[in-house]
Amino acid sequence: MDPKEIAILCAKTADDKKASDIFIFDVQGLTFITDFLVICSGFNERQLQGIAKEIELKLHSYGIHWMGMEGYQEAKWILMDYGDVIVHLFDKEMRHFYDLELLWGDAQKLPWKADI
Repeated sequence: MDPKEIAILCAKTADDKKASDIFIFDVQGLTFITDFLVICSGFNERQLQGIAKEIELKLHSYGIHWMGMEGYQEAKWILMDYGDVIVHLFDKEMRHFYDLELLWGDAQKLPWKADI
């Protein structure tokens, strides 16, 4: 599975768990850290942890394992590092505060919904 497919799978999995405001940014050529960022929001700690766990299980079923995860216990901003794909799961307050969409405004948004 290539990084773009992994990013799309993460977005779809988050959507299945009722995440909101889901975006994939193609940051290839803008940073050496990763190729794709998946950014989404949840409504509360339990939902954010559920989204993270479901993404972890889904990717694990494909033999893909995260390199690191931060923020799971606090569940205000959960970061899941899959190397070429980094997933950011935010509560509304943290998402507004850090505004990664503005930070990565030069990046191309990748369509991911099945109906596109």
